[in-house]
Amino acid sequence: MLLNACVNTPDPAIGPAASQASSGYGQAGYSVQPPDVYLLRPSDRISVSVFREPDFSLESVQIGVEGDISIPMLGPVRAAGFTAGEFERDVTQRLAAAGLNNPMVSVNISEYASHLVTVEGAVVQPGVYTFQPGARLSSAIAQARGPSRTADTRQVAVFRESAAGVTVAKFDYQKMSSGMMIDPVMEPGDRVVMGTDGLSVFWQDFLRAMPAFGIFANPANF
Repeated sequence: MLLNACVNTPDPAIGPAASQASSGYGQAGYSVQPPDVYLLRPSDRISVSVFREPDFSLESVQIGVEGDISIPMLGPVRAAGFTAGEFERDVTQRLAAAGLNNPMVSVNISEYASHLVTVEGAVVQPGVYTFQPGARLSSAIAQARGPSRTADTRQVAVFRESAAGVTVAKFDYQKMSSGMMIDPVMEPGDRVVMGTDGLSVFWQDFLRAMPAFGIFANPANF
C-alpha cells in the first residue's frame, strides 16, 4: 500500500503520438504544429546590417512595445508583424527612397525575448522562462525542473490570452509523456500551473514522521 503511494510513469503508446486537441479539456486552438513563419514581436532583439554602411547598421536593437525600432536617417520604423525577410525588404526600400545608393540590408533575430512562459504550482523551480518558437508544453515544464514530489501531474492548467479574454485548458502530463495526449506548442505569455496532489502530500509527510520508514525520507524515492 505504501509503495502504491508513489506514482509510476505510464508506458509509452508505441506508434504516432496524439495529434488532435480535446475540446472537452478546453484545448481547442492548441496545436502540435510549429508556425511555418515567424513574425517579429515587441521585445524581440534583432540586428540590422547595411552592407558597407556601418553608420546605418544596428548590431543589436530591441523592438519597442509599440512594435518599432529607430534606424539612422529613417527614424522609427515598424518591425513587429513582419518576417525578418519582409523587414529586410522594407528597410531596403526606405533607405533607397532616402537617397542611399543600392542599399543591401540583412536582418537577423538575435533573441526571441518576446517568448516568455510562466511556470508555477507544483514544479521544482517555478519562474518565468524564455523559450524558442515551436517549443512545447513539456519543454516549459522541463525548464522548471519538472514536477515536484507533491505534483498531481494529471492536472496541468494552461492559461492563454485570446480575443475573448483569458482561456484555460487542461492537460495530463502523464498522458502527454506517453503520447496519448497532445504536447502543444507554447505561445508567448502562456501561464502553466502544475496541480498539487493533496493525498501525496499527506502520505509523504506521514512516511517522514515514521522512523521505521526512514528510507522514504529521500525525496528522490518519490
